[in-house]
Amino acid sequence: MSQSKKSGPTQLDLPLGEDDPGSTATRSPRAARPPLRVIEGEGTRKEPPIVSREGVVHALIEAGADLLLRRISSERAEEIRRTVDRVMVLFDRVDASPQLMPVLRRQLDELENLMRETRAIKARKGK
Repeated sequence: MSQSKKSGPTQLDLPLGEDDPGSTATRSPRAARPPLRVIEGEGTRKEPPIVSREGVVHALIEAGADLLLRRISSERAEEIRRTVDRVMVLFDRVDASPQLMPVLRRQLDELENLMRETRAIKARKGK
């Protein structure tokens, strides 16, 4: 029996949508493929910059998951939550007063730095 050589990290691809096994839509020719397939990954994950409400919410969810998995302290998670609260209030205020945009950008940068520090801490703990 021969062994296959892996060229790099892999991840699973789960096709969703019309090809979803639970879907009642008619099956297309693509539906014949297996529900999961392995795709090659680059092995590095680059976090997108936090520039929108969606990015801020993603940071909060990441911190919550890390707290539940005990990868960060409750103090760090609370610091992230407070920063997220401030940023979300600023998003609303910028909608009414666009001149506050520089303040929002500084707060977004602060959250970005906090998340970068948090990820570095997680990486050190994971080793």
